[in-house]
Amino acid sequence: MSRHLPVASPAAVRAAVLGDLRADRRAVVIIIVVNGLAAAAGLIGPWLLGRIIDTIQTGGGDVLGTVDQLALAAVLFTIVQAVLAWWALKVGYRFGERTAARVRERFLKRALALPARVADQLPLGDLIARGSTDASLVASTLRFAVPEVIVAVVHALFLIIAVIILNPLLGLCGLVCLVGVGTAVRWYLRRARPAYLAVAATGAELADVVASTAKGSRTVELLGLEQRRAETAEAAITSARSARLWALRLRSVLFPWSDVSLALPVVGVLVVGGGLYLGDLVSLGTVVTATVFLRQLVGPLDTLMLWIEQLQGAGASYARVEGLTGVTGVETRPGGPAKIIDGDSRGDRLRVENAHYSYTGVREVLRGVDLTVRPGERLAIVGMSGAGKSTLARLLAGLDRPHVGSVTIDGVPVADLSPEQLREHVVLITQDHHVFHDTVRDNLRMVSPDATDEDLRAALEAVGAGWYTDLPNGLDTELGRDLELDDAGAQQLSLARVVLADPHTVILDEATALLDPKTARRTEQSLAAVLHDRTVIAIAHRLQTAHDSDRIAVMEAGELVELGTHAELVSAGGVYGKLWRTWHAEPEDPPP
Repeated sequence: MSRHLPVASPAAVRAAVLGDLRADRRAVVIIIVVNGLAAAAGLIGPWLLGRIIDTIQTGGGDVLGTVDQLALAAVLFTIVQAVLAWWALKVGYRFGERTAARVRERFLKRALALPARVADQLPLGDLIARGSTDASLVASTLRFAVPEVIVAVVHALFLIIAVIILNPLLGLCGLVCLVGVGTAVRWYLRRARPAYLAVAATGAELADVVASTAKGSRTVELLGLEQRRAETAEAAITSARSARLWALRLRSVLFPWSDVSLALPVVGVLVVGGGLYLGDLVSLGTVVTATVFLRQLVGPLDTLMLWIEQLQGAGASYARVEGLTGVTGVETRPGGPAKIIDGDSRGDRLRVENAHYSYTGVREVLRGVDLTVRPGERLAIVGMSGAGKSTLARLLAGLDRPHVGSVTIDGVPVADLSPEQLREHVVLITQDHHVFHDTVRDNLRMVSPDATDEDLRAALEAVGAGWYTDLPNGLDTELGRDLELDDAGAQQLSLARVVLADPHTVILDEATALLDPKTARRTEQSLAAVLHDRTVIAIAHRLQTAHDSDRIAVMEAGELVELGTHAELVSAGGVYGKLWRTWHAEPEDPPP
């Protein structure tokens, strides 16, 4: 799979935006209508100002009384405009909050719906950046841009229409002077999308480098790779800086150009209007009113210019958030999603036939593996480091698909199962675990929402997590705030989730590696008792685990070389027999 997640096309982004607008169409209609009324009210003030000037200039009658009435009306309409604008912004911000929540939830659902084998191969930093930085930018934009842009657009349209109706010649002059703004925007938009996509992509790459380096810090230190990782990080920082400077150069051209262009309509109307006034073709009040209209136009156009710049970054982020729908690798059998033939958990049969697999496409990690896992049995997979044990576990769990051969459960390819079916039938547990900053209860109930407190305590007891009895607030203790679990406790919490999930087949790959040998064996025995009618496949790094299993599969150099019970393999004197005698002779320091 590519190390870069896909990005949604402009058409897909537009469709997503329209979908979000339709989902809350009532609020959108209210925003447009109220903004229209606010813009209309805002036009009355400049028009009344022109009337005041013309009234004073022509004189006659009760000039002061007329001026007072016009001034009072202008003040009232200004207040009405302010109230309507406030109402529109309030509705708009609420709309933005709801839409932002919808975008975040949609992204989370798509991420959780990915098959485990696909999600496991995604670039971590890019995925984190999309779910945090990009989603936050989209949320912020929806929260503020929609109401402010709609206000600006409606206000600008009303002002342009008003000045044209007031005097077509002055209105045409103002529009011609706006050509500079249009040219600046067109120049900018043609270059902005790739620039902001590059900013987001390089930022995600930098996050990926930082996350992977932090996650593998022990390996980096052990192998002396500090300098290489530092160089990789420096290269990522340089790329991110170059992308940001590219976007900054575009802004440094757009804003000065637009600032000059926005002043031209006012200058043009004053010059042309002055000439028309001297020729007695328009009144002074008309020229002043048109000038005020075009001066007011600077405000909404300036707002639009600012948002045009910010919307490019938000649009790139929106494309990245929506791009998760384009993640490939979710293949299913012809004829629809795969289904388990036998719904009885005790009837599921895992079968590996002539499986070949390579991570790089050059050297095969697995070669011609044939294995049938009997329903309800406890199978141990042993072998030296690099023999292919964990790779076989990934194939059995559906995280990877063999390049040749098949891995099926009751005849259905495991990798074809939907995430819901896969989690129901096969669960892979490694030494990697995650503790959410939430209560112990919610950390456990995430796999079984209907579980009672008694069920939760029983699951913790089953994996030897006796520490739960000393929690300050019982199951309501918040992990990460009230208590920091050590690695062993976090691993036991992860195993307790397995007990609650009660899958048909459990694959344990170093799942008890962080526990001391005595606790690890007790935990494995407890799990075996709890899952006695389920299939348990254990990658055995401690040969005592293999000794307690029904059968043992021995891997060597990517091939399955031995299969049988402990007694059979020890008697045969092959690879397993040698491993057992070596380990049994040195119980204090067993080989890995």
